[in-house]
Amino acid sequence: MVAWARYHSPMRSKHPSADASGAGKSVATPTSGAPGVQFLTVPGELAGQRIDNFLQARLKGVPRSRIYRILRKGEVRVNKGRVKAEYKLQAGDVVRVPPVRTAEQAPAPVAGDQLRQLVQESILYDANGLLVINKPAGLAVHGGSGVRLGLIEVLRQMFPESQFMELVHRLDRDTSGAIMVARKRSVLKHVQTELRGGRMEKSYLALAAGKWPRGRRVVEAPLRKNTLKSGERMVSVDPEGKASETRFQVLERFSGATLLAAEPVTGRTHQIRVHAQFVGCPLAGDAKYTADDVNKAFRAVGLKRLFLHSALVGCTLPDGQKVKVEAPLSEELELVLSNLRSGAELPAQA
Repeated sequence: MVAWARYHSPMRSKHPSADASGAGKSVATPTSGAPGVQFLTVPGELAGQRIDNFLQARLKGVPRSRIYRILRKGEVRVNKGRVKAEYKLQAGDVVRVPPVRTAEQAPAPVAGDQLRQLVQESILYDANGLLVINKPAGLAVHGGSGVRLGLIEVLRQMFPESQFMELVHRLDRDTSGAIMVARKRSVLKHVQTELRGGRMEKSYLALAAGKWPRGRRVVEAPLRKNTLKSGERMVSVDPEGKASETRFQVLERFSGATLLAAEPVTGRTHQIRVHAQFVGCPLAGDAKYTADDVNKAFRAVGLKRLFLHSALVGCTLPDGQKVKVEAPLSEELELVLSNLRSGAELPAQA
């Protein structure tokens, strides 16, 4: 567990510029062919990728079922031969991609200058095929479910020369802080292996309502996803759910609130939020799992959002280099803590 002695003013690890050094090596090189047909030569950087995922990344808006259909019918060829969806590409393979019509879609939104600047200023680390972004709260990590423009789409627009740009892991839309983005496939595969093996370091700062029980350092409670009639996704503690574990450490106690460091051992949806609620100390500002009157009390000390922040991420890169990046709190969250430290009292509900 990270002690977080410097949690209120963490070290910035901000790279001076987000250059695309080496990123262009992952471009699948097109060659000439029949009208509408593409022949793409696979670079070494994409070796090992499944053909169905390769096509999905290049045929934007085409349903996965359609991609499987053109593979089954032999319309897609690799080195002039048929392949199955699970075929793993090799460096130098030539992929024939047929013309595929898609349903007419509205053009993808373009990130405005203000959003681009915000993301640019949020880059904490950019080297060795890895980006670490201090994601602002309210920005989804990717489009979907009514969101057409997320962090990954903004980054792809900012760095069009980087043909490979993928999320290593995810953060909830309302959660701020450090998130890793791979600019090389080899980095993505390696770091995700680290993540699955429990070797990736992740620590969050969370403000919980109430007095966290003394001695409660680990929460092991199985979690299950549920979908309400309204379509809203909720997670609850359920004996039939997936095994889940979060480690908590008390950093500071206030009147009616507790500042915590939280390390998720498993990576379930909404895990920290639901485990905190399970203990009886839901997170401040959580519109989904915290009572309205509690959130109203925290608004009195300046909190207008979920107080959950990815404060640190760390991993080992393919070459053995260790990377650890801390993400500073936003001014808004710093102000909330300052108000609590100065003796601001929460109404009785919290």
